[in-house]
Amino acid sequence: MNVVSRTHVGNVRPSNQDTLLIQPGLYGLFGVADGMGGHKAGDVASQMAVAHLSRALDGKKPDEKLLRNGMEEANRILFEEQKNNVDLSGMGTTFTVIWEDEDRILLGHVGDSRAYLVRDGHIRQVSQDHSMVGEMLRDGLITREQAMHHPYRNIITRAIGSSESVEVDVTVLDKQRGDLYLICSDGLSDYVMPEQMEEILLHMVKEQAADLMLNLALQSGGRDNISLVIAEVTA
Repeated sequence: MNVVSRTHVGNVRPSNQDTLLIQPGLYGLFGVADGMGGHKAGDVASQMAVAHLSRALDGKKPDEKLLRNGMEEANRILFEEQKNNVDLSGMGTTFTVIWEDEDRILLGHVGDSRAYLVRDGHIRQVSQDHSMVGEMLRDGLITREQAMHHPYRNIITRAIGSSESVEVDVTVLDKQRGDLYLICSDGLSDYVMPEQMEEILLHMVKEQAADLMLNLALQSGGRDNISLVIAEVTA
């Protein structure tokens, strides 16, 4: 995969609690973790989750069980760490990753960071938001427009490290040359709409697309950390 990434603290937050996972190679592993928690806890949570999964899957052939187990083990490590350090109490992180095999892409996902796929001129979200508003939207209780401005839109229902166990979504996607994957924290998806992402990704080279989406999020408020990974399937 050919990969471009960006991360930015945003306009308001004092620190960047997002962590990127960029692990190229024969079986490339790429993702975004968006940490949460007081003080430095969010930073620690996202960094620990990324570090563990990177080590656990390094050099291994993509496998659904390995991916799920790796993310579940990251959850256990973060949860146990909180018992030993009161300063980290309440920490957790979203975690959305793609893992490239010869003929398929594995998507692992917990939380409300997102993965999008651009194929045949169209963008679609291939992850499912684990959030209160996401559930309301899927149940038909609110519209997409209402979801964008709902007061509970940032309340997530699943996170790595926030409870003793976690349900990890693992999805197998077929692989096509030229596919573009966009993985991002909600600091991007809250401000840049899918239609804008599609237009940008289809008509700009990846470096320019990454810069423009980051700048759009900043210009629209940038009240959260902003992270994104654009990964193009090249073989």
